[in-house]
Amino acid sequence: MGQTLTGLLTSVRAMAGRAGTPPRARPGGGPDPELLAALRHCGDHLAALAASGPLTDARRTRLIASIGALTTACSTPGADAFDALLRTGQQALDSGGDAGARLALALADEATALRARSKGAWRLRGNALDALGRGEEAITAYERHLALQQNTTASRDVERRIATLRAAGDRIDEALALVADGNGNRGAGGAEGTGAVRLSRRLPAADARAAFTELVRLRTAERGAADPAVRRLAALYAEHRRLSDRDPLADPLLGGAEPIGVPGLRRFLAGRTVCLVADTPHTAEQEQRPGSSPAAFIEGYDLVVRCDAVRHAAPTARTDLHAVTLRGDSPWKGPRWDRRATTRLVFGDPLPHWRLALRSRLVPGAQDRVGDATLRRPLHDPALLGEAAADAEGPASTAYTVLRLLDFLGTPARVDLIGFEGPAALPPREREWIVARAGATDDTAVRITLR
Repeated sequence: MGQTLTGLLTSVRAMAGRAGTPPRARPGGGPDPELLAALRHCGDHLAALAASGPLTDARRTRLIASIGALTTACSTPGADAFDALLRTGQQALDSGGDAGARLALALADEATALRARSKGAWRLRGNALDALGRGEEAITAYERHLALQQNTTASRDVERRIATLRAAGDRIDEALALVADGNGNRGAGGAEGTGAVRLSRRLPAADARAAFTELVRLRTAERGAADPAVRRLAALYAEHRRLSDRDPLADPLLGGAEPIGVPGLRRFLAGRTVCLVADTPHTAEQEQRPGSSPAAFIEGYDLVVRCDAVRHAAPTARTDLHAVTLRGDSPWKGPRWDRRATTRLVFGDPLPHWRLALRSRLVPGAQDRVGDATLRRPLHDPALLGEAAADAEGPASTAYTVLRLLDFLGTPARVDLIGFEGPAALPPREREWIVARAGATDDTAVRITLR
Protein backbone atom coordinates (compact mmCIF):
# COMPACT_ATOMS: atom_id res chain seq x y z
CA MET A 1 0.00 0.00 0.00
CA GLY A 2 2.97 2.32 0.65
CA GLN A 3 4.07 2.23 -3.03
CA THR A 4 0.46 2.54 -4.24
CA LEU A 5 -0.06 5.55 -2.01
CA THR A 6 3.18 7.15 -3.19
CA GLY A 7 2.32 6.53 -6.83
CA LEU A 8 -1.19 7.90 -6.42
CA LEU A 9 0.16 10.99 -4.69
CA THR A 10 2.56 11.55 -7.58
CA SER A 11 -0.26 11.21 -10.12
CA VAL A 12 -2.52 13.57 -8.19
CA ARG A 13 0.21 16.17 -7.81
CA ALA A 14 1.05 15.99 -11.49
CA MET A 15 -2.55 16.38 -12.64
CA ALA A 16 -3.56 19.06 -10.14
CA GLY A 17 -0.55 21.11 -11.15
CA ARG A 18 -1.50 21.37 -14.82
CA ALA A 19 -1.99 24.93 -16.00
CA GLY A 20 -4.26 26.44 -18.64
CA THR A 21 -7.18 24.07 -18.16
CA PRO A 22 -10.43 25.05 -19.89
CA PRO A 23 -13.36 26.28 -17.74
CA ARG A 24 -15.54 23.29 -18.66
CA ALA A 25 -14.66 19.67 -19.22
CA ARG A 26 -14.91 18.58 -22.84
CA PRO A 27 -13.66 15.62 -24.91
CA GLY A 28 -9.92 15.97 -25.23
CA GLY A 29 -9.76 18.78 -22.66
CA GLY A 30 -8.69 18.87 -19.04
CA PRO A 31 -10.84 18.72 -15.93
CA ASP A 32 -12.77 21.67 -14.55
CA PRO A 33 -10.87 24.03 -12.23
CA GLU A 34 -13.06 22.86 -9.35
CA LEU A 35 -12.00 19.26 -9.97
CA LEU A 36 -8.35 20.29 -10.06
CA ALA A 37 -8.82 22.10 -6.75
CA ALA A 38 -10.46 18.98 -5.33
CA LEU A 39 -7.47 16.91 -6.44
CA ARG A 40 -5.12 19.33 -4.71
CA HIS A 41 -7.07 18.84 -1.47
CA CYS A 42 -6.84 15.08 -1.97
CA GLY A 43 -3.09 15.39 -2.59
CA ASP A 44 -2.61 17.26 0.66
CA HIS A 45 -4.57 14.61 2.51
CA LEU A 46 -2.59 11.78 0.87
CA ALA A 47 0.65 13.48 1.84
CA ALA A 48 -0.49 13.63 5.46
CA LEU A 49 -1.46 9.95 5.34
CA ALA A 50 1.92 9.00 3.87
CA ALA A 51 3.69 10.86 6.66
CA SER A 52 1.63 9.15 9.37
CA GLY A 53 3.18 5.73 8.75
CA PRO A 54 1.76 2.37 7.65
CA LEU A 55 -1.96 2.27 6.89
CA THR A 56 -3.95 -0.38 8.75
CA ASP A 57 -7.39 1.28 8.79
CA ALA A 58 -9.76 -0.18 6.20
CA ARG A 59 -11.70 3.09 6.03
CA ARG A 60 -8.60 5.01 4.96
CA THR A 61 -7.80 2.29 2.44
CA ARG A 62 -11.24 2.77 0.89
CA LEU A 63 -10.69 6.53 0.81
CA ILE A 64 -7.40 6.09 -1.03
CA ALA A 65 -9.13 3.81 -3.55
CA SER A 66 -11.85 6.42 -4.02
CA ILE A 67 -9.25 9.14 -4.62
CA GLY A 68 -7.70 6.83 -7.23
CA ALA A 69 -11.08 6.48 -8.95
CA LEU A 70 -11.53 10.26 -8.92
CA THR A 71 -8.05 10.74 -10.41
CA THR A 72 -8.87 8.26 -13.18
CA ALA A 73 -12.18 9.96 -13.94
CA CYS A 74 -10.48 13.37 -14.10
CA SER A 75 -7.85 12.07 -16.50
CA THR A 76 -10.34 10.35 -18.84
CA PRO A 77 -11.48 12.66 -21.68
CA GLY A 78 -15.24 13.12 -21.71
CA ALA A 79 -15.77 11.34 -18.38
CA ASP A 80 -18.11 12.87 -15.79
CA ALA A 81 -16.07 12.94 -12.60
CA PHE A 82 -18.76 14.60 -10.48
CA ASP A 83 -20.16 11.38 -9.02
CA ALA A 84 -16.63 10.23 -8.23
CA LEU A 85 -16.07 13.54 -6.46
CA LEU A 86 -19.13 13.03 -4.25
CA ARG A 87 -18.14 9.42 -3.50
CA THR A 88 -14.67 10.56 -2.48
CA GLY A 89 -16.18 13.19 -0.19
CA GLN A 90 -18.39 10.57 1.45
CA GLN A 91 -15.44 8.21 1.88
CA ALA A 92 -13.47 11.05 3.47
CA LEU A 93 -16.34 11.61 5.89
CA ASP A 94 -16.59 7.89 6.61
CA SER A 95 -12.86 7.67 7.33
CA GLY A 96 -13.51 9.56 10.57
CA GLY A 97 -11.71 12.27 12.45
CA ASP A 98 -11.46 15.99 11.87
CA ALA A 99 -9.02 15.55 8.99
CA GLY A 100 -11.48 13.39 7.07
CA ALA A 101 -14.33 15.81 7.79
CA ARG A 102 -12.23 18.78 6.64
CA LEU A 103 -11.39 16.99 3.39
CA ALA A 104 -15.07 16.14 2.89
CA LEU A 105 -15.99 19.80 3.42
CA ALA A 106 -13.33 20.98 0.96
CA LEU A 107 -14.60 18.53 -1.67
CA ALA A 108 -18.21 19.52 -0.98
CA ASP A 109 -17.30 23.18 -1.49
CA GLU A 110 -15.82 22.36 -4.88
CA ALA A 111 -18.85 20.21 -5.74
CA THR A 112 -21.35 22.98 -4.91
CA ALA A 113 -19.26 25.44 -6.92
CA LEU A 114 -19.30 23.03 -9.86
CA ARG A 115 -23.02 22.21 -9.63
CA ALA A 116 -24.92 24.60 -7.39
CA ARG A 117 -28.16 22.63 -7.78
CA SER A 118 -26.78 19.25 -6.76
CA LYS A 119 -28.74 18.00 -3.76
CA GLY A 120 -26.03 15.40 -3.10
CA ALA A 121 -23.33 18.08 -2.92
CA TRP A 122 -25.32 20.17 -0.43
CA ARG A 123 -26.05 17.15 1.73
CA LEU A 124 -22.37 16.23 1.74
CA ARG A 125 -21.53 19.78 2.79
CA GLY A 126 -24.12 19.65 5.57
CA ASN A 127 -22.82 16.29 6.80
CA ALA A 128 -19.23 17.55 6.81
CA LEU A 129 -20.10 20.73 8.70
CA ASP A 130 -22.16 18.66 11.11
CA ALA A 131 -19.22 16.31 11.74
CA LEU A 132 -17.03 19.34 12.46
CA GLY A 133 -19.55 20.60 15.03
CA ARG A 134 -20.57 23.65 12.99
CA GLY A 135 -24.29 23.13 13.47
CA GLU A 136 -25.69 26.47 12.30
CA GLU A 137 -23.77 26.28 9.02
CA ALA A 138 -24.84 22.65 8.65
CA ILE A 139 -28.50 23.69 8.97
CA THR A 140 -28.07 26.15 6.09
CA ALA A 141 -26.54 23.45 3.88
CA TYR A 142 -29.19 20.91 4.85
CA GLU A 143 -31.92 23.42 3.97
CA ARG A 144 -30.38 23.94 0.53
CA HIS A 145 -30.47 20.16 0.10
CA LEU A 146 -34.15 20.01 1.11
CA ALA A 147 -35.03 22.82 -1.29
CA LEU A 148 -33.67 20.67 -4.12
CA GLN A 149 -34.93 17.31 -2.86
CA GLN A 150 -38.21 16.20 -4.42
CA ASN A 151 -38.47 12.89 -2.56
CA THR A 152 -40.07 13.69 0.80
CA THR A 153 -39.39 10.19 2.13
CA ALA A 154 -35.68 10.55 1.46
CA SER A 155 -35.58 13.92 3.21
CA ARG A 156 -36.94 12.80 6.58
CA ASP A 157 -33.53 12.01 8.05
CA VAL A 158 -32.29 15.46 7.08
CA GLU A 159 -35.39 17.12 8.51
CA ARG A 160 -34.92 15.23 11.75
CA ARG A 161 -31.27 16.27 11.92
CA ILE A 162 -32.17 19.93 11.36
CA ALA A 163 -34.71 19.69 14.17
CA THR A 164 -32.07 18.19 16.46
CA LEU A 165 -29.50 20.90 15.71
CA ARG A 166 -32.06 23.64 16.20
CA ALA A 167 -33.27 22.10 19.45
CA ALA A 168 -29.70 21.99 20.78
CA GLY A 169 -29.25 25.65 19.84
CA ASP A 170 -32.58 26.52 21.46
CA ARG A 171 -31.36 25.05 24.76
CA ILE A 172 -28.37 27.39 24.61
CA ASP A 173 -30.58 30.39 23.83
CA GLU A 174 -32.91 29.57 26.71
CA ALA A 175 -29.94 29.14 29.07
CA LEU A 176 -28.58 32.55 28.09
CA ALA A 177 -32.00 34.14 28.57
CA LEU A 178 -32.33 32.43 31.95
CA VAL A 179 -28.98 33.78 33.11
CA ALA A 180 -29.75 37.25 31.77
CA ASP A 181 -33.13 37.29 33.55
CA GLY A 182 -31.45 36.26 36.79
CA ASN A 183 -28.87 39.04 36.69
CA GLY A 184 -29.01 42.00 34.34
CA ASN A 185 -25.30 43.00 34.58
CA ARG A 186 -23.79 40.17 32.59
CA GLY A 187 -20.37 41.72 32.41
CA ALA A 188 -19.91 42.18 36.15
CA GLY A 189 -17.45 39.33 36.60
CA GLY A 190 -19.88 36.73 37.89
CA ALA A 191 -21.00 33.58 36.11
CA GLU A 192 -22.48 35.65 33.33
CA GLY A 193 -19.20 37.41 32.60
CA THR A 194 -17.15 34.23 32.30
CA GLY A 195 -19.55 31.57 31.08
CA ALA A 196 -22.58 33.08 29.39
CA VAL A 197 -20.63 35.55 27.25
CA ARG A 198 -18.59 32.68 25.79
CA LEU A 199 -21.61 30.46 25.23
CA SER A 200 -23.34 30.77 21.86
CA ARG A 201 -25.27 28.49 19.55
CA ARG A 202 -22.79 29.46 16.80
CA LEU A 203 -19.82 28.00 18.63
CA PRO A 204 -18.43 24.67 17.41
CA ALA A 205 -20.10 21.84 19.30
CA ALA A 206 -17.07 20.99 21.47
CA ASP A 207 -16.55 24.63 22.45
CA ALA A 208 -20.27 25.06 23.19
CA ARG A 209 -20.27 22.00 25.45
CA ALA A 210 -17.23 23.29 27.35
CA ALA A 211 -18.74 26.78 27.74
CA PHE A 212 -22.10 25.35 28.83
CA THR A 213 -20.36 23.12 31.40
CA GLU A 214 -18.46 26.08 32.81
CA LEU A 215 -21.61 28.21 32.96
CA VAL A 216 -23.48 25.56 34.96
CA ARG A 217 -20.52 25.10 37.30
CA LEU A 218 -20.16 28.82 38.00
CA ARG A 219 -23.90 29.40 38.37
CA THR A 220 -24.23 26.48 40.77
CA ALA A 221 -21.32 27.73 42.87
CA GLU A 222 -22.84 31.22 42.95
CA ARG A 223 -26.48 30.41 43.78
CA GLY A 224 -26.55 26.81 44.96
CA ALA A 225 -28.06 23.71 43.40
CA ALA A 226 -31.45 24.29 45.06
CA ASP A 227 -32.08 27.55 43.20
CA PRO A 228 -34.97 27.04 40.71
CA ALA A 229 -33.11 28.83 37.93
CA VAL A 230 -30.03 26.68 38.53
CA ARG A 231 -32.16 23.54 38.37
CA ARG A 232 -33.62 24.67 35.07
CA LEU A 233 -30.16 25.55 33.78
CA ALA A 234 -28.91 22.07 34.71
CA ALA A 235 -31.90 20.52 32.92
CA LEU A 236 -31.16 22.56 29.80
CA TYR A 237 -27.53 21.45 29.97
CA ALA A 238 -28.58 17.79 30.19
CA GLU A 239 -30.95 18.20 27.25
CA HIS A 240 -28.25 19.92 25.21
CA ARG A 241 -25.80 17.09 25.87
CA ARG A 242 -28.42 14.50 24.93
CA LEU A 243 -29.25 16.30 21.70
CA SER A 244 -25.55 16.70 20.89
CA ASP A 245 -24.98 12.98 21.31
CA ARG A 246 -27.83 11.65 19.19
CA ASP A 247 -30.95 12.56 17.26
CA PRO A 248 -34.24 12.39 19.16
CA LEU A 249 -36.17 9.25 18.37
CA ALA A 250 -39.70 9.72 17.14
CA ASP A 251 -42.18 8.44 19.73
CA PRO A 252 -44.60 6.18 17.87
CA LEU A 253 -47.13 6.70 20.67
CA LEU A 254 -47.31 10.44 19.86
CA GLY A 255 -48.99 9.70 16.56
CA GLY A 256 -46.09 10.98 14.48
CA ALA A 257 -46.32 14.48 15.98
CA GLU A 258 -43.21 16.57 16.60
CA PRO A 259 -42.59 17.69 20.21
CA ILE A 260 -42.41 21.46 20.63
CA GLY A 261 -40.87 23.24 23.61
CA VAL A 262 -40.77 26.81 24.86
CA PRO A 263 -38.34 28.14 22.20
CA GLY A 264 -40.25 26.42 19.40
CA LEU A 265 -43.59 27.75 20.60
CA ARG A 266 -42.10 31.24 20.88
CA ARG A 267 -41.03 31.03 17.22
CA PHE A 268 -44.42 29.61 16.21
CA LEU A 269 -46.19 32.63 17.73
CA ALA A 270 -43.68 35.32 16.77
CA GLY A 271 -45.23 38.32 15.02
CA ARG A 272 -48.64 36.69 14.59
CA THR A 273 -52.10 37.86 15.56
CA VAL A 274 -53.86 35.38 17.82
CA CYS A 275 -57.51 35.01 18.82
CA LEU A 276 -58.79 32.74 21.57
CA VAL A 277 -62.35 31.72 20.69
CA ALA A 278 -64.85 30.80 23.41
CA ASP A 279 -66.79 27.60 22.79
CA THR A 280 -70.32 28.93 23.19
CA PRO A 281 -73.44 28.20 21.10
CA HIS A 282 -73.75 31.85 20.08
CA THR A 283 -70.13 32.17 18.95
CA ALA A 284 -70.29 28.85 17.12
CA GLU A 285 -73.50 29.84 15.32
CA GLN A 286 -72.02 33.17 14.26
CA GLU A 287 -68.78 31.52 13.12
CA GLN A 288 -70.61 28.94 11.00
CA ARG A 289 -72.82 31.46 9.21
CA PRO A 290 -71.36 32.01 5.72
CA GLY A 291 -70.31 35.59 5.11
CA SER A 292 -71.02 36.75 8.67
CA SER A 293 -68.81 39.44 10.10
CA PRO A 294 -67.76 37.29 13.13
CA ALA A 295 -66.65 34.52 10.78
CA ALA A 296 -64.62 36.97 8.70
CA PHE A 297 -63.30 38.54 11.89
CA ILE A 298 -61.96 35.21 13.19
CA GLU A 299 -60.62 34.18 9.80
CA GLY A 300 -58.54 37.36 9.69
CA TYR A 301 -56.28 36.18 12.52
CA ASP A 302 -53.03 34.35 11.88
CA LEU A 303 -53.73 31.80 14.64
CA VAL A 304 -57.02 30.58 16.08
CA VAL A 305 -56.90 29.03 19.57
CA ARG A 306 -59.57 26.80 21.10
CA CYS A 307 -59.62 25.17 24.51
CA ASP A 308 -60.62 21.85 26.07
CA ALA A 309 -63.45 19.79 24.61
CA VAL A 310 -64.86 21.86 21.73
CA ARG A 311 -68.56 20.92 21.76
CA HIS A 312 -70.24 23.71 19.81
CA ALA A 313 -67.87 24.75 17.02
CA ALA A 314 -68.12 22.75 13.81
CA PRO A 315 -65.64 19.85 13.48
CA THR A 316 -64.16 21.64 10.47
CA ALA A 317 -63.79 24.97 12.28
CA ARG A 318 -60.25 26.21 11.97
CA THR A 319 -58.02 25.40 14.95
CA ASP A 320 -54.35 26.33 14.80
CA LEU A 321 -53.65 25.75 18.48
CA HIS A 322 -55.70 23.51 20.73
CA ALA A 323 -55.05 23.65 24.49
CA VAL A 324 -56.52 21.23 26.99
CA THR A 325 -56.15 20.87 30.76
CA LEU A 326 -56.23 17.41 32.33
CA ARG A 327 -58.63 17.66 35.27
CA GLY A 328 -59.93 15.35 37.97
CA ASP A 329 -58.19 12.35 39.44
CA SER A 330 -55.16 10.98 37.64
CA PRO A 331 -54.49 9.01 35.56
CA TRP A 332 -56.72 11.05 33.31
CA LYS A 333 -59.00 9.18 30.96
CA GLY A 334 -61.38 10.60 28.42
CA PRO A 335 -62.19 10.88 24.74
CA ARG A 336 -59.32 11.07 22.32
CA TRP A 337 -58.32 14.45 20.89
CA ASP A 338 -59.38 14.02 17.28
CA ARG A 339 -60.01 17.68 16.37
CA ARG A 340 -57.44 18.69 13.78
CA ALA A 341 -54.95 21.27 15.10
CA THR A 342 -51.55 22.41 13.96
CA THR A 343 -50.27 22.44 17.56
CA ARG A 344 -51.74 20.84 20.67
CA LEU A 345 -50.80 21.87 24.22
CA VAL A 346 -51.75 19.57 27.09
CA PHE A 347 -51.52 20.96 30.63
CA GLY A 348 -51.26 18.56 33.56
CA ASP A 349 -49.24 17.26 36.51
CA PRO A 350 -47.78 14.80 37.64
CA LEU A 351 -45.43 14.01 34.79
CA PRO A 352 -45.92 10.20 34.51
CA HIS A 353 -49.70 10.52 34.26
CA TRP A 354 -49.37 13.44 31.83
CA ARG A 355 -47.27 11.23 29.55
CA LEU A 356 -49.78 8.40 29.83
CA ALA A 357 -52.62 10.73 28.88
CA LEU A 358 -50.76 11.96 25.80
CA ARG A 359 -50.02 8.47 24.62
CA SER A 360 -53.54 7.21 25.15
CA ARG A 361 -55.52 10.21 23.87
CA LEU A 362 -53.55 11.65 20.95
CA VAL A 363 -54.88 10.63 17.54
CA PRO A 364 -52.29 9.99 14.79
CA GLY A 365 -52.44 12.74 12.16
CA ALA A 366 -54.68 15.04 14.24
CA GLN A 367 -51.78 17.37 15.12
CA ASP A 368 -48.39 18.29 13.71
CA ARG A 369 -46.83 19.34 17.03
CA VAL A 370 -47.41 18.49 20.68
CA GLY A 371 -46.18 20.61 23.57
CA ASP A 372 -43.42 18.82 25.45
CA ALA A 373 -42.97 18.47 29.21
CA THR A 374 -41.58 22.01 29.55
CA LEU A 375 -45.03 23.37 28.62
CA ARG A 376 -47.22 21.08 30.73
CA ARG A 377 -47.58 23.47 33.73
CA PRO A 378 -46.63 26.99 32.63
CA LEU A 379 -48.26 28.79 35.56
CA HIS A 380 -46.31 26.94 38.25
CA ASP A 381 -43.09 25.91 36.49
CA PRO A 382 -40.19 27.94 38.03
CA ALA A 383 -38.64 28.21 34.56
CA LEU A 384 -41.79 29.95 33.28
CA LEU A 385 -44.26 31.91 35.44
CA GLY A 386 -43.38 30.09 38.67
CA GLU A 387 -46.52 31.10 40.59
CA ALA A 388 -47.80 29.36 43.69
CA ALA A 389 -51.02 27.46 43.17
CA ALA A 390 -54.12 29.50 44.07
CA ASP A 391 -56.51 26.92 45.48
CA ALA A 392 -59.13 29.36 46.76
CA GLU A 393 -60.87 29.55 43.41
CA GLY A 394 -59.80 26.17 42.12
CA PRO A 395 -57.46 25.35 39.26
CA ALA A 396 -56.95 27.96 36.55
CA SER A 397 -59.06 27.72 33.44
CA THR A 398 -57.37 26.59 30.25
CA ALA A 399 -58.10 29.93 28.57
CA TYR A 400 -56.39 31.80 31.41
CA THR A 401 -53.38 29.44 31.31
CA VAL A 402 -53.01 30.01 27.58
CA LEU A 403 -53.29 33.80 27.95
CA ARG A 404 -50.70 33.88 30.72
CA LEU A 405 -48.35 31.73 28.63
CA LEU A 406 -48.76 33.97 25.57
CA ASP A 407 -48.18 37.03 27.73
CA PHE A 408 -45.04 35.47 29.22
CA LEU A 409 -43.62 34.47 25.83
CA GLY A 410 -44.28 37.99 24.55
CA THR A 411 -43.87 37.24 20.84
CA PRO A 412 -47.44 37.45 19.39
CA ALA A 413 -48.25 40.75 17.69
CA ARG A 414 -51.73 40.81 19.28
CA VAL A 415 -53.96 38.55 21.36
CA ASP A 416 -57.77 38.88 21.37
CA LEU A 417 -60.49 37.02 23.22
CA ILE A 418 -63.55 36.27 21.08
CA GLY A 419 -66.96 35.55 22.60
CA PHE A 420 -66.04 35.75 26.29
CA GLU A 421 -68.39 38.72 26.72
CA GLY A 422 -66.39 40.91 28.94
CA PRO A 423 -65.17 38.13 29.83
CA ALA A 424 -67.94 37.11 32.27
CA ALA A 425 -67.33 33.38 31.73
CA LEU A 426 -63.99 33.50 33.55
CA PRO A 427 -63.55 33.44 37.36
CA PRO A 428 -63.10 36.81 39.11
CA ARG A 429 -59.35 36.37 39.68
CA GLU A 430 -58.76 35.66 36.02
CA ARG A 431 -61.16 38.37 34.88
CA GLU A 432 -59.29 40.95 36.94
CA TRP A 433 -55.99 40.02 35.30
CA ILE A 434 -57.53 40.31 31.82
CA VAL A 435 -59.37 43.60 32.47
CA ALA A 436 -56.17 45.14 33.83
CA ARG A 437 -54.47 44.41 30.50
CA ALA A 438 -57.37 45.04 28.11
CA GLY A 439 -56.44 47.45 25.37
CA ALA A 440 -59.98 47.76 24.00
CA THR A 441 -63.40 46.15 24.29
CA ASP A 442 -66.15 45.73 21.73
CA ASP A 443 -69.09 43.41 21.17
CA THR A 444 -66.94 40.47 20.14
CA ALA A 445 -63.48 40.81 21.64
CA VAL A 446 -61.34 41.92 24.52
CA ARG A 447 -58.02 43.01 23.09
CA ILE A 448 -55.01 42.26 25.25
CA THR A 449 -51.90 44.40 24.90
CA LEU A 450 -48.97 42.16 25.71
CA ARG A 451 -46.36 43.70 27.98
